[in-house]
Amino acid sequence: MQPEDLKEAMTSLPGPGFEALIRPHTGDLADIRPTARGNGSAFTGMVECSQGPFFVKAVPNRPGGRRDSLIREGLVNRFVQPISPALRWRAEDEAWVALGFEVINGRPSDFTPGSSDLPAIVEILNSIGQLALPDIAHDWLETRWDRYAEDGDADLFRGDALLYTDIHESNLLIGDRDTWAVDWSWPTRGAAFIDPALLVMQLIASGHDAEAAETWVSECRAWKAADPAAVDAFAAATQRMWRERVERNPDTTWLKAMLVAAQEWAGHRGIVAG
Repeated sequence: MQPEDLKEAMTSLPGPGFEALIRPHTGDLADIRPTARGNGSAFTGMVECSQGPFFVKAVPNRPGGRRDSLIREGLVNRFVQPISPALRWRAEDEAWVALGFEVINGRPSDFTPGSSDLPAIVEILNSIGQLALPDIAHDWLETRWDRYAEDGDADLFRGDALLYTDIHESNLLIGDRDTWAVDWSWPTRGAAFIDPALLVMQLIASGHDAEAAETWVSECRAWKAADPAAVDAFAAATQRMWRERVERNPDTTWLKAMLVAAQEWAGHRGIVAG
């Protein structure tokens, strides 16, 4: 890269002082390639450097969900390898918190009907389901669906599984030999069936009918062991959740698509969610 090109690439860094923060871990920078996704972070991208390359995520160092999420991702990383790329370094100052991960060679998975990726997707969910709950996650209770559950049903979402919860095509990456679950931004502790249930939703949104989606997920051990009443309660709560989000953001296309998927899933299970 020519010096003028590097100077232009540096403008993609999130703010003054950020280069100085990460330089002890990266050495001299050679190139910066921000990613198209990464809405939860102020910066996500590939950093080519003398000590790397690294995949870097950074958020402003101020209290709140985005910082908490990145801190949680850093804490859980050593417990979710090799399913997730390894965290190589962490940097923090008054302005920023940044994580530097190893770089992997993978592409987004394909959830559509007939995709050759589907067996690998099911297998990585099985691998996630076999992870032990680390002590640091004991108090990370999964509560996001509680407010949408009928009285008493939220208890069905409790459990001691380490949940990933951020299941979509861009986060399950397929390589020549391996599959990875990246972006552990909000791992929680809850019922083991929740991750497979979230895959059901994603498969329906990608074109599967509800029966076919559940057939694929039936290969997940956590799904086989699930109480059908708990799954029904979760499907109902999920439909209510997406309905509320669409009501708040009626012009957001992807939210509408998720609501349609949630309605199809609930209908397949014979659920009428008020």
